Amino acid sequence: MSTHNIGRSAALAAAAFALPVVLGVAAPTFADEAQAGPFGPACASVPKEGSGSLAGMAKDPVATAASNNPALSTLVTAVKKAGLVDTLNNAKGITVFAPTNAAFAKIPTAELTKILADKAELTKILTYHVVGESITPKQLAAGTFKTLEGGSLTTAGSGESFNVNGKAKIVCGDIQTANATVNIIDSVLTPN
Repeated sequence: MSTHNIGRSAALAAAAFALPVVLGVAAPTFADEAQAGPFGPACASVPKEGSGSLAGMAKDPVATAASNNPALSTLVTAVKKAGLVDTLNNAKGITVFAPTNAAFAKIPTAELTKILADKAELTKILTYHVVGESITPKQLAAGTFKTLEGGSLTTAGSGESFNVNGKAKIVCGDIQTANATVNIIDSVLTPN
């Protein structure tokens, strides 16, 4: 190895060492602006291991990931009835506001049965819960987003406390799947 190559190798090694140090100094500024992963009181109830865990959900596309989370089984049933599994799994960079089983339980049984039997209405409601972009926690503070249904929803809040349309609370937010960001909510949203 020539002296020139040794000098170049040393310079590259120095740069490779210095870059993380520089980035490490910059990291606190960035960390102040962004959440450090999933947040909210219901995140504690997400399974700790397996395909339904936060790590497991990150490996699968959104509809598959939701099917592995026991708190989202009613949503998964609705998505299957509407024929939206492939649509959601193949979409890129979307955000899903996913109602929990308890959110669906707030709807009177007869009304929920009627909605689940009406594919057009069900599709309208479900696509209202999906935004065609990746939404960060910072954007949730005061955002208005166009849904796949065609309407808009609004978000507001700060820290780890956010709501959607002034009605639904995000109970576990910023969950990453292979193709989407998921914010689990405590109420079903209805299009305007």
